[in-house]
Amino acid sequence: MSAPAVARRGRGAALPDFPWDSLAGAKALAASHPGGIVDLSVGTPVDPTPEVVAQALRAAADAPGYPLTWGTPALRGTVAAWFARRRGVPGLDPDGVLPTVGSKELVAWLPFLLGLGAGDAVAHPAVAYPTYDVGARLAGATPVPVDLGGAGVDALEEARRAGHRVRLLWLNSPSNPTGAVLDVDELARLVAWAREHGAVVASDECYAELGWDAAHDASRGAVVPSVLDPRVTGGDTTGLLAVYSTSKQSNLAGYRAAFAAGDVALVRELLEVRKHAGMIVPWPVQAALAAALADDAHVDAQRERYRARREVLRGALEGAGFRVDASGAGLYLWCTRGEGARATVDLLARRGVLVAPGDFYGPAGAQHVRVALTATDERVAQVPQRLADLG
Repeated sequence: MSAPAVARRGRGAALPDFPWDSLAGAKALAASHPGGIVDLSVGTPVDPTPEVVAQALRAAADAPGYPLTWGTPALRGTVAAWFARRRGVPGLDPDGVLPTVGSKELVAWLPFLLGLGAGDAVAHPAVAYPTYDVGARLAGATPVPVDLGGAGVDALEEARRAGHRVRLLWLNSPSNPTGAVLDVDELARLVAWAREHGAVVASDECYAELGWDAAHDASRGAVVPSVLDPRVTGGDTTGLLAVYSTSKQSNLAGYRAAFAAGDVALVRELLEVRKHAGMIVPWPVQAALAAALADDAHVDAQRERYRARREVLRGALEGAGFRVDASGAGLYLWCTRGEGARATVDLLARRGVLVAPGDFYGPAGAQHVRVALTATDERVAQVPQRLADLG
């Protein structure tokens, strides 16, 4: 596969073109289907915002003063309580919580906020959300994709021997796009390596409430492990950040309601820069975020909506000759027909179904496509019939 097109932006940083722009042709083809498009290419929620959250937003609408960049003590306490209740992380210090304007802005700006630059490396999963790479470039650092599953420490050691000074290690579990989950032992090994080499570990965990296999299904009392889990940290969160968004679990993508949590000293460092830069979550959104994290019922209901759609889509794809890899958690199915991803995208687009090619997420995804669960029940129900001729 040829190298991605690169454009010059801002201070001269070389950034890849926005991947989804390259889907315009396939989107037009899918939209020309007599039954209309079933758009499974982007993980944007389509279900209503929960009333408990909308109510909290309305109640906080009178907000004439500036909000706190650090968030209110009540919000930070709610985040700490959520970690204890839903993520198996008791005793998180609320002072180590920082609300963010969605999680993507933190992913993009964290290397810069940490003071990284030329000569520093940002390691991230080899198959990954593109913004980890972009964030490194924005700071003038070097993005280094590594295979973090299984032999992740060996891959990091190889990068170090190649001369990369890794200052920030991004984890993503459950993964976007693959849905793979790092277990406690894998997380612990990666954290130990990072601490030995003086790197911050940031773990993007925004799909953690969407576990499907028995080991990670919250409806069965299981959890997706967090990098802040005491079994991972040994009771010490130094150098660690968990990044989380309510966009997926609570249908709040339009609110930009997210947070980072972990090392108190690290959070204070980020806070000082963010106060100067005016990177503040609006007060009504902070109130809505607290309401979303305090109410488990809507999260459980949304997970079951996605479970039902997932079962329909997985059955249709496997019946059409696709193999579904990983996908034990998260908002996507990671699929292959053993051909180039763009050929698969076109094949499905001719049937009115739009998906994302795996090459958006790195060369290792070149024969996969990512299929989102974010379409209405009515749209998802059309997919089995549309793919029936491929079986």
